[in-house]
Amino acid sequence: MQTNFGSALDPNNVLDYYPRPQLKRDSFLNLNGYWYYTISKSKTSEDFNKKILVPFSPEAPLSEANHILQPDEFLIYYKKVELPYDFNKGRLHLHFGAVDQVSEIYINNKFVYKNIGGYLPFSIDITPYVDGFTFEIKVIVSDVTDTSYHLTGKQRLYPGGIFYTPQSGIWQTVWLESVPTEYIKDLKMTTNIDEVSIEFDIDRTENGVVDVEVYFENRLVGKKTTWDKTFKVYLDERHLWHPHHPNLYDIKISFKDDEIKSYIGLRKVETKRYKGKMYVYLNHEPILLNGLLDQGYFPDGLLTPPTYEAIKDDILYMKSLGFNTIRKHIKVEPYYFYEQCDRIGMLVIQDMINGGIIKNMVAHHVLNIFGVHINDKRYSLFGRKDEIGRSLFINDLKKMIDYLKNVTSIIVWVPFNEAWGQFDSKSVYELIKKQDPTRLVDHASGWADQKIGDFHSRHVYFVPIRFKEKHARKRVLALTEFGGFSLPIKNHHYNPNKVFGYKKFYEVNHLKQAYQKLYLESILPEIKKGLSVLIYTQLSDVEDEINGLITYDRKVKKMETSFVYEINTQLYDAFSLNFKE
Repeated sequence: MQTNFGSALDPNNVLDYYPRPQLKRDSFLNLNGYWYYTISKSKTSEDFNKKILVPFSPEAPLSEANHILQPDEFLIYYKKVELPYDFNKGRLHLHFGAVDQVSEIYINNKFVYKNIGGYLPFSIDITPYVDGFTFEIKVIVSDVTDTSYHLTGKQRLYPGGIFYTPQSGIWQTVWLESVPTEYIKDLKMTTNIDEVSIEFDIDRTENGVVDVEVYFENRLVGKKTTWDKTFKVYLDERHLWHPHHPNLYDIKISFKDDEIKSYIGLRKVETKRYKGKMYVYLNHEPILLNGLLDQGYFPDGLLTPPTYEAIKDDILYMKSLGFNTIRKHIKVEPYYFYEQCDRIGMLVIQDMINGGIIKNMVAHHVLNIFGVHINDKRYSLFGRKDEIGRSLFINDLKKMIDYLKNVTSIIVWVPFNEAWGQFDSKSVYELIKKQDPTRLVDHASGWADQKIGDFHSRHVYFVPIRFKEKHARKRVLALTEFGGFSLPIKNHHYNPNKVFGYKKFYEVNHLKQAYQKLYLESILPEIKKGLSVLIYTQLSDVEDEINGLITYDRKVKKMETSFVYEINTQLYDAFSLNFKE
């Protein structure tokens, strides 16, 4: 099965787009494309006689490798790099978007870095290891998938149902950047819609003057020159960011010989009480978060999009249906995804990747149905006995929040989903709020509610959707998964012998009737009670799961756009009636 994007893929031009749009320089050398590789039981093997198309994992068809890496194997990459003669400005940084799961990086046969964790980017200053215009990169990867405590997401060595093909190795863009000897290391921006200001925290290699200019539609609306690390720039014009009008400010920052470009949206998210019930407010106005679960899988690239256009198409499709929110489910996307949500106007609920050993799923689910929630300090019941695994999770959670800190569209963090590897969620919630007080937190999406956080969050598939109004007194009522209606489409079904969904249909009209009934008869009455977060499962089919609004290959839309849009319009209208005086 292949997407149209994958069919048209040019191996000489793979995901060739600047990977870090909120800290952008004019220095970018894309290393995607063919690399040599070998798979061996020994990490010292150098039998590089095969090619793999990076950044697609060997398990993904587009990689051309056709191999599922086993826990006792090593995947070893090799590439010789030639630098353009004028590329090096002083220092060379090698960036990996994501490498699953444990990777060791060698430059010219010298070990330079080890990374643990398969879902986040890492960077290496390789200046001391490169002399001249050519050098060699070797990457040694091991991946135990779901046999250990590492972050694994939906990957399984034995996939099926809601769990999918495992993948390993490089799966996001590899690229080179050159910076001056003294440069800007990091940038954090915090907006204040009431002051109409942006607070900048600029980390640089040494003290010195920085010049900041802020533009809106090419008009200079704020500037500052300062020695300070942290400071505010007050803006002459106030243009708020909202899904209906995703206004963004362009930013230019100069420090000595270094210059970066960035952007940010001016917005504020919070919860407030109205007539005794808690709601989400965006820019001081109540908002219904109405969206889809999006897992970011493709049949030809798996977690790696075949092209960036495939990502943008998905977002535009959801927008055309009338949704305003995406729950990015158990995946950290390439930054392009978040940039497009910022520019198109799509709110994001961002999940953390689950780790630990998923266990007792049926028991947790049944207990949840009856409103029984186990204390998540009982680590063994949540597959979290291993202290190292808990520590790795916390480290990567903090890294994820730091990595995505400037994304305007992200308004909610979700550390845990359905008791999968959940632990100490009260302290995890407090950790997140301390690191990022500007966003909301759904501490335990769906099941093992510890009675904390900003949301009373439930997943409902098999019982009637009913919320108690009393639960809206302290937290926002959130239906963070529901629906999951399946419809197989002939010739667009990943595995015709397997059909997974929470309710199965075989005729489009029957699916439409059930979908309309679900929203208008089950959801609308709950909105009147205060329900204000809706996440339907899901955007697309994924392997055995065929409960998407669009097929896995993105070729068939199961219901007319206008049909879904009209239902969403009724939801927004019903929500607005809650605030009529």
